[in-house]
Order: sequence, then C-alpha cells, then structure tokens
Amino acid sequence: MDLQLRNKKVLVTGSTKGIGFQTAIAFAKEEAEVYLHGRSEKNVNEALEKIRSLFPNSKLQGVSADLNQEEGIEEIKRKIPELDILINNAGYFEPKPFFEIGREDWKQMFDTNVLSGARLTQIYLEGMIRRNEGRVIFVSSESALNIPVEMVHYGMSKTAQLSIARGSAELCKGTNVTVNSILPGPTLSEGVEEFIASLAEQNGKSIEVMAKDFIKENRPSSLAQRFAKPEEIANLIVFLASPLSSMINGAAVRADGGVVKTI
Repeated sequence: MDLQLRNKKVLVTGSTKGIGFQTAIAFAKEEAEVYLHGRSEKNVNEALEKIRSLFPNSKLQGVSADLNQEEGIEEIKRKIPELDILINNAGYFEPKPFFEIGREDWKQMFDTNVLSGARLTQIYLEGMIRRNEGRVIFVSSESALNIPVEMVHYGMSKTAQLSIARGSAELCKGTNVTVNSILPGPTLSEGVEEFIASLAEQNGKSIEVMAKDFIKENRPSSLAQRFAKPEEIANLIVFLASPLSSMINGAAVRADGGVVKTI
C-alpha cells in the first residue's frame, strides 16, 4: 500500500532505538525525508548507518539535542525550520515505588516525556495549520489510562500527553492537519528487554518465561498475552501520519493488545 508519504519531511524524536527507530525505518521505506533524533551524536550516526544499510537511497538526516533543555529545542528548530510530520516519541520509563519518587524524579519525567513534545508541537503545528497540511503524533501509552502502581510518575506523564494532543487538535478544526496520540501496550524495546532480563536473573527464569509471566501478572487484561514488537507500533504511527488517516483527529488510538478494557 502506498501511504503517500514520499518526500514528506518527518522528525521522529527519540529514534536511535526501540519504537522510534522502527518508526524511522518505516518512514524510510515510504521514501519520506526522515530526521532521526537522539541526545548522543554517536547514537544518531549509528542509527543512520543502520537504516542506510537497509535502504541505501533513503533520505536521512540526524540531529542530536537534549530536549530536556530549551537550548536543545532551539537547536532542533534551527536545523529544521518546517516539518510535515512530527512524531513526539522521546521519553523514558522508570519503575520506582511511589513513596520514593522525589521532586527531581517528577520534574525529570515531566520535562522529558511531556514538555519536549509540547514545545515541539508549539513550534511546528502553527506552520502546518498555515499550510493546511500536517500531522502531529504523540507516542503515549496504555499507562496513561491504567496508571502503573510501580511507576506512577510515568503514568502521569503519559496522561498529560493525551491532554496536550487533544487540546492542540482543537486548533486544527476545519483544516487538513491532525493531532493524535497512540497508546501502545507493553512493548519489547531495548530498555524493556533489559528490564525483563534483570527480572529473569533475579527470579531464576529464562527471559522468554519472564516476559510471559510479566504480562500475565502485571497486565492480566491483555488479550494478546505478549509484548508488542516495536515495528508493530511503528506500523500504526506511519499510517496515522499518512493522508489515508485524514478522518482520525484528536484521537487516542490504542495499540495495546487489548490491555485497556473500556470501550
């Protein structure tokens, strides 16, 4: 299927690994002009080379910036004055008991997962509306609705993303611009693999068994009963970024394997 993304200018934040990296690959397949982002220039260059080895003719550029700092946001703005598609994917998760989450933990989670996407949306959405074409997508989580007791601050950040996405979508009324969120379920990115591996070692289990047990014990409502692959989430992101998704706006689209039980 041609998703009509050829030559569209796309920024995927946090795209040196995991969902972001697979999303950049998916856009490269569609012949979009893709900007990969990460905090480390080394990691960005390595990710660029990996994709170029798969698609030698792909139109790729890299930008390294710390989106926790306004200087990093301004660096992105300077290097990329306009965008057709913004994928707000940069973020992290951190299991931590609620009573041990300190002020700096809350602030770091909010700055990284929420303010980075909010600021970039402020920068690029106005131009999209003026040109009457564009897409903004926030990569949220089912944890926005099912706040995980083991990382309440993460759940808070993902709920906040839904608010920003829906609110900014209201500014696009009557245009060809959309702002949406996606809600992945547990996804086997590199960081999650490391987390599961550490649990497996602690519990004397194989990684495969630990992964199954984690879903069974921590996401019992899951209909898929497995972790998602990052590329499965990337497929949805790229579709929502395409003109084919024109009637989806202001939505929180679930790719959670059926974890969320409400309709």
